[in-house]
Amino acid sequence: MTTTIIGFPRIGEQRELKYATEKYFRNEINGEALADFGKDLRKKHWQLIQEKWINLIPSNDFSFYDATLDTSFLLNVVPAALETIDLSEQDKYFALARGYQGEKGDIKARPMKKWFNTNYHYIVPKIEATTAIKVVGTKIFDEYLEAKALGIDTRPVLLGPFTFLQLSEFEAGVDRQATTEALIVAYKEILTRLADLGATTIQLDEPGLVKDLNQADIQEFEAIYQKLLADKPLAVLLQTYFGDVRDVYQTLIGLPVDAIGLDFVEGIQNQALVQSGFPSDKTLYAGVVNGKNIWRNDYQKTVALVESLNVSDIVLNTSCSLLHVPFTTENENFSTEIKQHFAFAKEKLDELLDLDAILSGKGAEKLAQNKQLFASQRFEKNEELSQTIAQLTQDDFTRKPAFSERETLQTARFQLPVLPTTTIGSFPQTREVKQTRAKLKRNEITQEAYDQFVAAQINDWLTWQESIGLDILVHGEFERNDMVEYFGQNLSGYLFSQNGWVQSYGTRGVKPPIIWGDVAREQAITVKWSKYAQSQTDKIVKGMLTGPVTILNWSFPREDISLKESTYQIALAIQEEVLDLEANGIKIIQIDEAALREKLPLRKTDWHDEYLDWAIPAFRLVHNKVQPETQIHTHMCYSEFTDIIPAIDQMDADVISFEASRSNLDILDELQRQNFKTQVGPGVYDIHSPRVPAVDEIKQTIQTILTKVPLEKVWINPDCGLKTRGIPETRESLANMTEAVKAIREEL
Repeated sequence: MTTTIIGFPRIGEQRELKYATEKYFRNEINGEALADFGKDLRKKHWQLIQEKWINLIPSNDFSFYDATLDTSFLLNVVPAALETIDLSEQDKYFALARGYQGEKGDIKARPMKKWFNTNYHYIVPKIEATTAIKVVGTKIFDEYLEAKALGIDTRPVLLGPFTFLQLSEFEAGVDRQATTEALIVAYKEILTRLADLGATTIQLDEPGLVKDLNQADIQEFEAIYQKLLADKPLAVLLQTYFGDVRDVYQTLIGLPVDAIGLDFVEGIQNQALVQSGFPSDKTLYAGVVNGKNIWRNDYQKTVALVESLNVSDIVLNTSCSLLHVPFTTENENFSTEIKQHFAFAKEKLDELLDLDAILSGKGAEKLAQNKQLFASQRFEKNEELSQTIAQLTQDDFTRKPAFSERETLQTARFQLPVLPTTTIGSFPQTREVKQTRAKLKRNEITQEAYDQFVAAQINDWLTWQESIGLDILVHGEFERNDMVEYFGQNLSGYLFSQNGWVQSYGTRGVKPPIIWGDVAREQAITVKWSKYAQSQTDKIVKGMLTGPVTILNWSFPREDISLKESTYQIALAIQEEVLDLEANGIKIIQIDEAALREKLPLRKTDWHDEYLDWAIPAFRLVHNKVQPETQIHTHMCYSEFTDIIPAIDQMDADVISFEASRSNLDILDELQRQNFKTQVGPGVYDIHSPRVPAVDEIKQTIQTILTKVPLEKVWINPDCGLKTRGIPETRESLANMTEAVKAIREEL
């Protein structure tokens, strides 16, 4: 059989792309040097894939920041305001991603949202009334020619027009039909230019097809592709991933495409759809190797699946881009017994080769070894924990008294001013902080010396917070390497990679821990530093925890038990931590659920049975036993939450902070419509940009918030934690925030 992948990690084996791009941001290298670096990295990756005997290799899956942003620049979908700034094309690109503030102007970053049901984020395109869609970029053509010069004939990859339209924000008054027609013309030009360069196939990614589609959506999709594919000059692979195509399957197989890519890992129903009939004149790209998790493929199950499809022309494929898994297990120090259970991106190339051999009748030994691996027992099961979960009742998920009564008690206890100010939790993790933590890990300093360093950091930032007048303080989380890994290190059942980095957005990488077995708390996790911080000030210091759903969603989960059971295990562990914080005098406890939406099924019909009906109770399980006067906060960011507002209210927290600034406070309209009962802290400025908001800008944002949310319900805070920001911009931004609040209070 033929083998391929949808895409490959672009950050590099040692996160080389991150470091090179950040050097460019710091003006340590110029644009030409950055471009040359990207070219060398692409060459390395193409040759690696070729050496692994993958038959069909993609190009244009590389990006310096985000592939959706790349598509916007290819098609001239950039805000008119950007053209007024005298910057290079490269700097305009980064300005839309990160924002720009300097002598040449002031540009806010475009909104950033979750990429479907992953932890990756994309930059939202904006189609304005003045947008003239046309092919102006050359990246897709340049990278095809780069590979060709190396003797590698690649398959260029491009976000498809239907999904691009779905993901785009339309300015009021824009004619969608005219926009669609212009988009079709532009895509036809791209196909023609690629064919002229010698390309034989293009991959058009249409993950938008796995979401709920109504008849109008299906008609728009079909109309786009009928026009686009008319007299096409090269073969077209229409690639989907992250789910099934039940709504559009018959339309899809009726199109004059040459190949269709389907996900058979998350798209469970795709198997039955193909079995119902697949055209003999089309190639099926079967996504059978999981592109989102790190466990070894069960060859016996995969072979049975492929054979059940009864399709003669099949290409073995990954379920999605390998962007979502780390680079290779070769850089890990796990024992052989543990490592044999994992497959990162490079190892998944080997899995495709093994499956090809097995299906060709030449891989009996590989199949036997794989069967033996899956027959082995990885760990000893915690029977007591399983019994505890089985015996949970509705009372374990219900906090008493009701929110309205708690709100009255907490108002009397805290005596806070209107528009109470706080931050989300973390402060900048400077090079000094990271280096000191690394020294402790290498035993170059004692635990006592490290504790003194952390205490000094906490004291400095507590004093500073008091000086600007913040109402509720945080200790800054200087002792934490990551909001999930830090907790996992104190829980049984977790493993941690050395170099398992995955791109989250731009230059930001995360290193998800691995849930290896049953999870339980081994010791107190946050009590020491929360208690210390509270002892240093008369103001309230929030306790800071990561919630069970986010810990699960930002880990590589087990595949041998349900996500529900795994999350309940984590919830019981975090519940112990909540009660310990409360017992040690912490009056406000924030339990972050930043990734609540991440594993929400893409189809609304699956939301409750498959996710919300256990994810929301898991959060309640964490805090249901605290006293009424203890205030529970949570935080959510960089997802579209407007359509699950009722479920979020059912989390029964006392205060919820949301990302809101990049999305123009859109979520507030939905809170108003849904009569949201919980107190809210809509983010008043974007922390994922180095741009510093002025006092008047923040004042205007607060005034807008007060037109949509009752004064007594509003908290003021940034969008998210400040871990990735620099100290000067952090302090200036927060000082401006508190000044804006003081001014508003005086006006009130």
